[in-house]
Amino acid sequence: MLRNYFTIAYRTILQQKSYAFINVMGLALGLSACILIFLVVRNELTYDAFNQKADRTFRITSHGLDYNPSVSFAIAPAFRTDFPEAEQVSQYYYQREAQTQIGNQRYLEESYAYADESFPQVFDFNWLAGNPKTALQEPNTVVLTETIARKYFGDQDALGKIIRLDNDKDLRVTGVIKDLPSNTHLVFNFLVSWETVRKQLDTPNFWSISGGYLYVVLPEKLLPKRVEARIPAFIRKNWGDDIAKDAALLMQPLREIHFDKRYLTQITMPRSKETIYGLAGVALVIILTACINFVNLATAQAVRRSKEVGIRKALGAFRRQLVGQVLGETTLLVGLATVLALGAVWAFLPLAKPLLNIRIDASQLIEPQVIAVIFGFVLSTILLAGLYPAFVQSGFQPIKALKARSTEASFGGMTVRKGLVIMQFAITQVMIIGTLVVASQMDFFLNQDMGFDKEAIVSFGTGEKADVLRQKLEDNPGVEQISFASAGPSYNVNFAPFSAPELGMSENDVVEFKMVDENYIPMYRLALLAGEPIIKTAEGDTARSVIVNQTLIRRLGIQNEADAIGKRFRLAGEPALIRGVVRDFQSESKHKKIRACVLTYNSRAFWQVSVKLRPQNLRETLATIEKDWTELNPESIFRYEFVDEHIAKLYKQEETMYNAFRLFAGIAIVIGGLGLFGLVSLMAVQRTKEVGIRKVLGASVGSIVVLFSREFVWLMLMAFVIAAPLAWYGMDAWLQEYAYHIQIGPTIFLIAILVTFVIAALTVSYQSIKAALVNPVKSLRSE
Repeated sequence: MLRNYFTIAYRTILQQKSYAFINVMGLALGLSACILIFLVVRNELTYDAFNQKADRTFRITSHGLDYNPSVSFAIAPAFRTDFPEAEQVSQYYYQREAQTQIGNQRYLEESYAYADESFPQVFDFNWLAGNPKTALQEPNTVVLTETIARKYFGDQDALGKIIRLDNDKDLRVTGVIKDLPSNTHLVFNFLVSWETVRKQLDTPNFWSISGGYLYVVLPEKLLPKRVEARIPAFIRKNWGDDIAKDAALLMQPLREIHFDKRYLTQITMPRSKETIYGLAGVALVIILTACINFVNLATAQAVRRSKEVGIRKALGAFRRQLVGQVLGETTLLVGLATVLALGAVWAFLPLAKPLLNIRIDASQLIEPQVIAVIFGFVLSTILLAGLYPAFVQSGFQPIKALKARSTEASFGGMTVRKGLVIMQFAITQVMIIGTLVVASQMDFFLNQDMGFDKEAIVSFGTGEKADVLRQKLEDNPGVEQISFASAGPSYNVNFAPFSAPELGMSENDVVEFKMVDENYIPMYRLALLAGEPIIKTAEGDTARSVIVNQTLIRRLGIQNEADAIGKRFRLAGEPALIRGVVRDFQSESKHKKIRACVLTYNSRAFWQVSVKLRPQNLRETLATIEKDWTELNPESIFRYEFVDEHIAKLYKQEETMYNAFRLFAGIAIVIGGLGLFGLVSLMAVQRTKEVGIRKVLGASVGSIVVLFSREFVWLMLMAFVIAAPLAWYGMDAWLQEYAYHIQIGPTIFLIAILVTFVIAALTVSYQSIKAALVNPVKSLRSE
């Protein structure tokens, strides 16, 4: 019996190739999107789950005036002493870049870290060489990831080889580990032993926070709440009541680091679980769209096959046999679609890293859990797409079916097919609106006024002989302006406490602290609202006069910029005099509100050069700068970064979401277009004689097109009424995650419905014009 069902299904598909093609392509696109989204969501929700002790591993974070994922290096030794029951206590110190050298070959590497000997016992790395218990015990030792080991030494054994770090440390390779999985908050290409820098980093100061991370593993039977309850006493014992009054240490579960939105200054930006669940919802609506396509086409096709059903019933076929036949056809089509979907996903996975910022290995497709989920998708698709058409076809009455008077099921006077078309249009419009909102927010991030000039400005390290470098840059005809500073406006590396008891601000707040030269404000075009600009001061001058932003003076209770000039406050415990006030500028991403900022002159802290380039001959100018810099720093590699590129990196996750929306919205639109194309094609076949009669009676091609289009216009409008509030609610909730965001205006909704109209018009017009151009003689002869 089953063989018979599939034989008939196979013959039916061969007879109706266009119908089969549209259904298979729609289902394949839907299934491929679902499988891909499942892999992405699975990757996100299993962050750091590769560690066997993940459920009892915590990162110790600090909370003073804001949430900071880093703590002082003074915390770890004290924690080991006061909490001896802790299974592991490990320090990790992240560094953004380093220069390495093997023989005469130099490399500029991003992301490495210092870690103590306990670190390999906290995290379950896959060790290819070396002993995890001893690899990081001794000073001047390093553990490489597999990619870096292969890059440096090819197929040779890396153990025992020497790597020179930043021209001042010779490191011996003591281990090689597999590359980190993509779903971990850790980011590094190699690990240097903590002992290498321990003496330089040791500090008793609680507030000396310099990017150090602290991890603790608790015994299985020790409740985290018991440890948390003892932390305030731990702070009082080691640093006194004054620190305990203003500060707290928090225990952040390892599995929650990737999702904790309170910490926005860590190595990788956290991602909200709502966004991940929203992506899973996108998968649901895409497969629903594909199934709606199938149902619409199948029910429309059922009218054409009504005589076949009538004959089968007249010959004694039972309803369950007819249901089985339709489900057999559906299973065959879904099976073909699944094969195509898996091929498409396999081909796309190499593009997932650059497009979606995620690394998924194709081998995951054959993991038991993934196979089970794919099977679930396939079975659900067969049932969603096949059951309703099966019951519609099997429910035809033989006499009516043979007279070709079969009708469609309806609810409240509206056919089910129309309701499904409305749902499909609504889903498409929601996806289009979502894509437009994300695109507008990305434009707001990257192109709206940030309070400073970022065009054609390039930054790089000062290196050695800064004064000579300045002179060479001034002599370069392609350089328009130069500034030396601790950091540019969009780089935030130094923070300090500030207060002003005499102005009524007794509690400390956090201020961003930038040491800049006299060219900083004019080059970046910061708006000086009151007072005087930065001036060059002599070395050792202890009188600290500063330029502050509007946020700082508002925090001091001063509303008028001019009134702030000459006021004093305490900066890192030292007196500071306000010399000028600049307009607020965006020094951090727009995830956070602008914080208080201080600019002051201090040439001993100038680590970064910023150069505004003339638009002519940019490449030649950069080549000349690189040549001059390299001559002054022959042992180092020149690395530069355009400011606008640095700003774009702050929104890498938003760019990923935008790419995901574009990809999956495109898939939803294509699926919807395929379904609409198929429906209009079947409509044209079913109304062949009607079109012929209308043409004989003088109907024009335009009137035939209107005849076919009129019904879909109303369906689109009804879908928009449903889609607009749903899209607004969902995207407005997403925008609330940012301190600064766009307002969703009517233009976005207007564009969305116009795009839908254009897609539908092109699809409907093609088939309706084709039907209208058929010779009416042939139309009236057709059966």
